[in-house]
Amino acid sequence: MAEAKPAKGIASLPLHAVIAADVPTFLAGLPDATAAFLRASGFAAKPGEIALLPHENGLAGAAIGLGHETSPWHFGSAAWALPAGSRWHLAGRLPDPAQAVLGWHLGAYRWLRHKHQDRLPAELVLPSGCEESAMIAQAICAARDLINMPAAELGPQQLAEAAAGLAQRHGGRAEIIADQALSEGFPCMAAVGAGSPRKPHLAMLRWEGVAAGPLIVLCGKGVCFDTGGVDIKPSSAMLRMKKDMGGAAVMLAVAEMVMRARLPIRLLVLIGAVENAVSGHAMRPMDVLRTRKGLRVEIGNTDAEGRLVLCDLLQFATEQKPAMILDAATLTGAARVALGPDLPALFSNDDALSEGLLRAGLAVRDPLWRLPLHDGYDVWLDSPFADMSNVSQKPMAGAVTAALFLRRFVPEGQPWAHLDVYAWNDAARPGRPEGGEAQSARAIFEMLQNFTGGKVM
Repeated sequence: MAEAKPAKGIASLPLHAVIAADVPTFLAGLPDATAAFLRASGFAAKPGEIALLPHENGLAGAAIGLGHETSPWHFGSAAWALPAGSRWHLAGRLPDPAQAVLGWHLGAYRWLRHKHQDRLPAELVLPSGCEESAMIAQAICAARDLINMPAAELGPQQLAEAAAGLAQRHGGRAEIIADQALSEGFPCMAAVGAGSPRKPHLAMLRWEGVAAGPLIVLCGKGVCFDTGGVDIKPSSAMLRMKKDMGGAAVMLAVAEMVMRARLPIRLLVLIGAVENAVSGHAMRPMDVLRTRKGLRVEIGNTDAEGRLVLCDLLQFATEQKPAMILDAATLTGAARVALGPDLPALFSNDDALSEGLLRAGLAVRDPLWRLPLHDGYDVWLDSPFADMSNVSQKPMAGAVTAALFLRRFVPEGQPWAHLDVYAWNDAARPGRPEGGEAQSARAIFEMLQNFTGGKVM
């Protein structure tokens, strides 16, 4: 148990975190009238339960329940459940104050760019030693902002500029590639964005925490809006397609965490920012596209565009000979059919990397689930007219065949992991408001911290 110590000189009220089994002890330490009030109100320290503690002049503080286990989500509703604009500090001994800070700040987030909000959330005074949790929450919320942004306001250029701005704020270098240079160097990605009047952009972010450190490459699918292209989506499937750049937002969140924590690595982030639109310039079914690797891909479905963006990024990544490559993408509905919205699908050609990600995800309550790169399905991507098709003609294992497509651009022996994420909360839950979500970002950061020998902040 760690004692939460508020910053000095800041007037705030105590928020007592109470484990269910400790309710009798907690009540015994309160003034008789306050304890009687809590008993009469039925306070049982259920997860996230909040009870205000009265005082003759107003409030003496509040109690929040932790149930039988610690979780950041127990604090996820506190900022809006406590009185508007009030200030609080964590009181007493908590199992993990950092978890409380993370949950509080993730729950305090709201996307209010286009929504009037009179009420202010309650504020938590940051306990000493919890700076990393606050930083992680800030990075997650910045990614949520990008995902929640309407596509009319966040096109490929704006997404690429957001990546460049992140690099500049943290001592990195950024390059944005577009037009002829993109068509020549990343032809498959360029073809995906050819149907939109908003031209595709590749953002390339480089950061060196330690010049001799291992090189880590992060690749993010940044499809700012996905109509499906000529194989157009029905309106119901198009409704949330502003979130199709969620993989890019996840990797930008990871990059921010890495740079702010100053992990001893070299970082390369590749953001493929495009819009998959319908026009006379859009790619068509049975077109054959050239990839950076030189492989030719027949288009079996224009709505399977994310893998076409990522394949060029992966090829460039492998040319750098990194220690590992990680990619994230809102790639397939099949992954959601298999695992639902909360479990990103993990595919990897390296067992040690996969296990590291799975352990990290469990440790920080940002779980993933590994699915197989089943070799038997690889032939499903064969094409009679090109080196491969971008889709399988079989109506099964869509997430697996998408990952197998990407694997063709990663050489044997190169550690690589692919994360098929949803990047969205369908409904509000404590700490996870409805809207964009940077799934797997905390898991990846935790894995990278472990990979580099521990936390360094």
